[in-house]
Amino acid sequence: MSTIRLKNIKIYAFHGCLLEEGQIGSDYLVNLSVKANLDKASNSDELTDTVDYVLLQKIVMKQMAIRSKLLEHVGKRIVDKILFNIPLVSSVKVTVAKVNPPIGGDVAAVSVTLNVKR
Repeated sequence: MSTIRLKNIKIYAFHGCLLEEGQIGSDYLVNLSVKANLDKASNSDELTDTVDYVLLQKIVMKQMAIRSKLLEHVGKRIVDKILFNIPLVSSVKVTVAKVNPPIGGDVAAVSVTLNVKR
């Protein structure tokens, strides 16, 4: 089993339970790791035989554009879309982090990580 990672996808989005978060938005970082059998791609050198990381990034961007109150919810949508659209993927790990969250303290980020196997 092989791993493809997308590190620190920077996104401005509007997630959160507070009304202001839906209006003002904030910065997010998404880290994604997918596992798949990439033996065929390593021999063929063909994009059709691997997991296209451009498609992975598009799925992340599209799901992050849909407002959620909880990071857990947007993370699950990302996982579900990847597993639905890319049969080669056997597992997904996604971390969604809100940078400088409005929690009344000096916190660099809060994050939620989901690990899902097919």
